[in-house]
Amino acid sequence: MTPSLSPEVASRAKARAAFLHNHFHADPQQVTALDGDASFRRYFRIAHRENTFILLDVAPEAGSVSAFVELNKVFSAGQVRVPQILAADCALGFVLLEDLGTQHLADRLSAQHQAQEDYESLINMLPDIARIPASPDMKPYDAAFIEMELDIFGEWLLTHWLGFEITEHWQQQWANLKQALVANMQTQMQVTMHRDFHSRNIMWHNQQWVVIDYQDAVQGPVTYDVVSLLKDCYHRLPEAQFNHLQRYSFEVLNEAGLLAQSDYDEYQQQLALTGLQRHLKAAGIFARLYLRDGKPGYLKNILPTLQYIQDTAECFDAFQWLATSLQSEIIPLVKAKLEQQQ
Repeated sequence: MTPSLSPEVASRAKARAAFLHNHFHADPQQVTALDGDASFRRYFRIAHRENTFILLDVAPEAGSVSAFVELNKVFSAGQVRVPQILAADCALGFVLLEDLGTQHLADRLSAQHQAQEDYESLINMLPDIARIPASPDMKPYDAAFIEMELDIFGEWLLTHWLGFEITEHWQQQWANLKQALVANMQTQMQVTMHRDFHSRNIMWHNQQWVVIDYQDAVQGPVTYDVVSLLKDCYHRLPEAQFNHLQRYSFEVLNEAGLLAQSDYDEYQQQLALTGLQRHLKAAGIFARLYLRDGKPGYLKNILPTLQYIQDTAECFDAFQWLATSLQSEIIPLVKAKLEQQQ
């Protein structure tokens, strides 16, 4: 017996069917829900007359698709390949897209002979993304926003999930850390950044890269997309490959005139500290996805992300307290929590 749908779910399904019928002038043969997005967005694969499409569905009370639609135009004008939009109703929260298939960068990484070539070609894309002009649909990426992202770590991972006691000494050290990370990110050249440029948001389709989930793009530090790609929460590069690609990214950005200075050591430090901010935020978001959104699948990504944080913190005298706390307190607590989940 099929369980009955709630009135809200049934109403959304009816609106979805009406949108599709209006576009195709018929009911599609098949509508299949797709899993895996870490947000309020839902995706469906639509089969109709031997073709397939992707439907983005965002209930208006949950969010908006306006930035997705508008930034699609901005990225396309900047010669960055994004999914083609076939139809959209921003008021209802529906966007019909071309179907890009199923091959992400993440799916290609098992072919290690090819991985370095893939990464180099993606790094070559970064100047095109960086040069995309600012848009009214890009939210401000200012000091307050960067600090808010960092506080997700303390609120959701430390307090809500681990029950970690945040002492007055910790709070003072944390305040100093935030100040240093904000300064690092704001002193870099400010460019357009995708803001989530990693192996699950880059697809290979018809022999070219297509960037998805670009709707949160902002103007921010030039190293952000580099570190998102090379210190991916879902895939860790071998050290030698990372070192090569870090140097390659420096050369590409420097040649493109996107670095305020041409000192490689300084670039490495900027990239490391930018990664520290991103990974602290990401670890907190993985805990929040579990606690608030009921998505336990991201818990397995917490330990690899914390390892990035510890590795970076160990390289800076001012952040030894964080490296020590991770090693002796936080990581053991996380491991214990994960064992309880099994």
